Amino acid sequence: MSEIVIIGEGDFTLGLRLPERGMPEILSFGGPAVPVDPLFDIERSSRINGMDVAVPSAVLLPTGGMGFFGWPAIAGHRAGRDFVAQFGGWTVERNGNRTVLNGTDTVAKLGIAITLITHASGLISMATRLTNRGDADYQLDRCMAATFLAPAGDVQLMSFTGIWGREFQTRRELLGAGIWSQESRRGRTSHDRFPMLFIESESQVFGVTLGWSGNHQMVIDRTDDGQRLVHLGELFEPGEIVLAPGESYESPVAYAGADTDDFHAFVREELTQWPGGKMSPRPVTLNTWEGNYFNHQMASLQEQATAAAELGIERFVLDDGWFGKRDNDTTSLGDWDIDARKYPEGLKPLVDHVTGLGMQFGIWFEPEMINAVSELYKAHPDWALQIDGRPLLESRNQLVLDLTRQEVSDYLFAKIDAVLANHAVSYVKWDMNRDLTHAGGRDGKAKFAVQTRAVYALMDRVRAAHPDVEIESCASGGGRIDYGALARTQRVWTSDCTDALERLEIQRGASVFVPPEILGSHISASPNHQTGRRHTLAFRALVAIAYHFGVELNPLELADGEREELKVYIEAHKRLRDLLHAPGAAFRLEPLDGRYVWGAASAEKIVVIVAQGPQMVGEQPAPLKLPDSVTHFGGRWTVANVLPAKPHFIRISEGQTKLLAGEIGFDLANASLAGLPLPMLRPESAMLLELQPAKGGKTHG
Repeated sequence: MSEIVIIGEGDFTLGLRLPERGMPEILSFGGPAVPVDPLFDIERSSRINGMDVAVPSAVLLPTGGMGFFGWPAIAGHRAGRDFVAQFGGWTVERNGNRTVLNGTDTVAKLGIAITLITHASGLISMATRLTNRGDADYQLDRCMAATFLAPAGDVQLMSFTGIWGREFQTRRELLGAGIWSQESRRGRTSHDRFPMLFIESESQVFGVTLGWSGNHQMVIDRTDDGQRLVHLGELFEPGEIVLAPGESYESPVAYAGADTDDFHAFVREELTQWPGGKMSPRPVTLNTWEGNYFNHQMASLQEQATAAAELGIERFVLDDGWFGKRDNDTTSLGDWDIDARKYPEGLKPLVDHVTGLGMQFGIWFEPEMINAVSELYKAHPDWALQIDGRPLLESRNQLVLDLTRQEVSDYLFAKIDAVLANHAVSYVKWDMNRDLTHAGGRDGKAKFAVQTRAVYALMDRVRAAHPDVEIESCASGGGRIDYGALARTQRVWTSDCTDALERLEIQRGASVFVPPEILGSHISASPNHQTGRRHTLAFRALVAIAYHFGVELNPLELADGEREELKVYIEAHKRLRDLLHAPGAAFRLEPLDGRYVWGAASAEKIVVIVAQGPQMVGEQPAPLKLPDSVTHFGGRWTVANVLPAKPHFIRISEGQTKLLAGEIGFDLANASLAGLPLPMLRPESAMLLELQPAKGGKTHG
């Protein structure tokens, strides 16, 4: 009987059969472990003009040319030869939650190791290592990190698309009979093709994501018997990966999980590495970009810091404009020396002022980029990624530094280290504001893959030298949000668009795979700098309050009334953030008639945020039915607090007034069955409800 390998525990496992020859066959995925059974060894016969010996199609990382006619997950050749791979001789190494399947191809002289890990969160991860065991170079054209199995029949796919300023737009489609494919060649995660999917059928729901910040592809191929293989991996440019004898290719890591809660738990418990080993309460942040842009004036910045501290803000982040001669975005990237015109005494007076107020100090870098108008480019024009004979294509007036060259990486580390080592910096906003084009090295070969790994190496080097400094991943907003970046950072800038109406959909989509305390969300000025829309401070604050909360404006420009109102929301966030960011507490509902609902719940308190985007079409809003993850606490509850004190309702009944005033207690179970009969909000307004157990009432876990 064939060897059966089970990966995972509980209700989310992967069952594999190791054949004598060929890739591991997927017996089951996404359900409980399968028991060993003689059925698994029965060879299936094919149609008359099919192969005489049946070749399984539902396998990990299928290879072509030996009876499998689907999309090969691994492809390559040795100068046109050894273009067929057929692995066998499988061995199994187990070490705790880690399983490695090792196979060899003695003809093509290749070795493969598939690493599968069972995570405490419930996720299963997979990665591939392919080794050239021949005596000549092997060109690797494709090597997926992982393959997962989706069922036959009707399957709905949820993916994410978007553009700058409108990231994480949810897209749903029914999978057809052909190949579904998504590829990104932008050299970063991208704004339009995130490597994240959720797959749903009548019998199964699961999500997959690739932990990689460079070029990537996801392919869903239909097997002969109607099932689907879901492949995730890195995308190579022609000739990009050539393995010398003895060399190996290490893929990124792909992850699969049953639901959003499991992905959030993995990010919290394992992926994100916190200074000191534990997340501290996420500091309320003031970022200076939209309040100042490139106009840095020491006296004004110090006054802004003082005003921020009075508002209750806990972190002050100095954005772009502090270095070189950076008066606009055409110059000085790469010249990471403090601008003596703006800071004649250096940054220390500002840093000392900020930290003296009890706030953390953060600073912006964009290490990977260079302006053609810069001292660095004058000295080292060859340091930019380029292809001989091709024009240097600028984007946002920027070129890309070749971080794969040790002298470039050393230069950047030295500049970053000088700022961090000589100032009390707690936080770095690490930006990347352009896609990669003509990413070639001095040898004329493509460098997308090695560039991404070089960025990771520089981040790792900075973190090792300054382990107490947190890093935010920003890439024109949400252009580098993935589990590869999150393994090295503690926050992401969800989008450059701070318009609260746009943020409803952006944050809803991003929350599918990233927990709220990792997603930066700021209150910005009105009218909004990106869209020109005007929104109340209440709407702007409540859309941001559940995430890593911050402010993106000049606090000196607030009117007295606005300043006092902003204090209310900052105090509310601090009071509620332990719950809003607690493991397993967050929930969100699908939008209904333009109404977005999200929040967090425990046995002691429930926070419900309701935001109305566009005007409702319905005559009345549907009662708000809370999910089972909230109502299972049971008992009788009342509304304890409402923000703002006077929400913008179109009309409110006497009973609704009493409900929101806390005069009516209700059984929490009925908030799932009948729902809460809330009044209709005006378009582009929001409210926050705090629910608490009624006096004398009982809850149960």
